[in-house]
Amino acid sequence: KRYKADQGQSVYQINRCHCGRKSAFLKKAGFINYVIKHFFEEGWSLDVCANRSLATGEFSHYQTVCTRTLYNYVDQGLMTIKNYDLPEKLKRNTKLHHVHQNKKKLGRSIEERPKEIEQRSEFGHWECDLVLGHKTKDDQVLLTLSERMSREFLIIRIPDKTSASVMQAFQMLQKQYSEHWNDIFKTITTDNGSEFADL
Repeated sequence: KRYKADQGQSVYQINRCHCGRKSAFLKKAGFINYVIKHFFEEGWSLDVCANRSLATGEFSHYQTVCTRTLYNYVDQGLMTIKNYDLPEKLKRNTKLHHVHQNKKKLGRSIEERPKEIEQRSEFGHWECDLVLGHKTKDDQVLLTLSERMSREFLIIRIPDKTSASVMQAFQMLQKQYSEHWNDIFKTITTDNGSEFADL
């Protein structure tokens, strides 16, 4: 019932040795030699080697590895087959370039904020955040703005926490303060939440 640190550490180290995926490369040497032989002598692709060995019954499923694993072995330099022996692989662009539509746009770091803002000596520097209720789907959201020097506080109710709703609230504010906007809102600091991505 007592815990002993030394014994606990030794048990942890033993368990750590047994965890993680083990490479099947050494256990499947017969199949690897079969692949290398037919690749160089018959000109078979790695895919043909993997599938034909199963189809002809020369190897069971437990004695082989899949095509993807064979390519990984080539990349890791475990086989005598090299990437330059695979002309199709060098020609083919296997990486698909997806454009991430929802990629997070991070704003400037708070470290770049002018030091005079920290001293609260000038009016017009605001901090902004969202306040969520119970975080249910149809719950109301409050956009809060706090002025650092005067501690003036603005609260605007918005329908949800999307960046579109936040932008709509700011556009409404800008219209409300019109020509005084730049005097009242000199800087606005937010966190890097996705709701402020469009600011």
